[in-house]
Amino acid sequence: MNAITTAGARRAQGASGPGSPARGFASRLSAFARLAKFEFVLDYYLSVLVVVSALAAGSGLAGNDLLTLGLFLLGEIGVVSAVMAFDDVNGYQDGSDAANYLSEDGTELRPLQRKPLLTGALRLRQAQWFGYLSLAWGALFWSSSAAAAEHQPVWALVVTGLVLVSSWQYSWGLKLSYRGLGELLIAGCPMVIVIAPYGFVAGDLPALLLVEGVLFGLWQILVSAYSNTKDIEGDAAVGRSTVAVRASERGNRRFIGLLSAADVLLAGTAAVVGWAPWWFVLAMLPLTALRVRQYVSFVRNGDALLARRRGVVAFRTGVACLILVNLIH
Repeated sequence: MNAITTAGARRAQGASGPGSPARGFASRLSAFARLAKFEFVLDYYLSVLVVVSALAAGSGLAGNDLLTLGLFLLGEIGVVSAVMAFDDVNGYQDGSDAANYLSEDGTELRPLQRKPLLTGALRLRQAQWFGYLSLAWGALFWSSSAAAAEHQPVWALVVTGLVLVSSWQYSWGLKLSYRGLGELLIAGCPMVIVIAPYGFVAGDLPALLLVEGVLFGLWQILVSAYSNTKDIEGDAAVGRSTVAVRASERGNRRFIGLLSAADVLLAGTAAVVGWAPWWFVLAMLPLTALRVRQYVSFVRNGDALLARRRGVVAFRTGVACLILVNLIH
């Protein structure tokens, strides 16, 4: 255990006591749900609503289509849970979670209950096994979804396989976020969970669905980028190579500004070139207003966590806009 980890563990114990493992089914279930960040990753699962709205407004949905989408959703829950579990395991081991959640005097910087390893509700081996079993669960149900699907386009199989292999290595295995690839994973994986299930059901990929997939991934980045900004000190200490760590304060703000501008411009570009209906940009105006507010307020007050919360609101608003577009179009 390195110095950062040791100091982090001491700070965690100072804030919450040594802690004891969760006992009883309900307590353990709650602890594993916190490990999987179930409360905070529900937005990932909104991808299914985007896909269902697009399919229902098109040729409709048959029983086999619902089976394919249901199996894909179950697999998605497993894969996302594995990513979150391994991220917590790594954050606990290298001390970055303690650094980002606790001050030097043990004061909580964020709700410590989000980290069951820091509180002692779960042991390290329990969290590791949960991650491996969740990944196996995801592989099983994604394979079942592809097998049950009416269509198996090669591109959908390939991108689904890439997410299955790479997503959990964000902080574990190859530790891709330590190699400067974290932002690519955060944007690419959510995009795939929109376009891949649509491909399995419909067999093709309309331009509008591709645009929606890109937006879905971009919106995740515009939550994560603010989290990374808040976590610069802890991430830098353990070698996690985020844009926020590598860039200057001004450079990081410009990066987030470019992402915010891309979000707004993509809707207009899609409407102009015919990838989306001409009124697409009008339908996305509520999101545009929220995105401008999010970035402008961050530039003014520098409150990354407030900007992150506003990013979550913007994300959910954007999903509602996409569903509306699909149902009307």
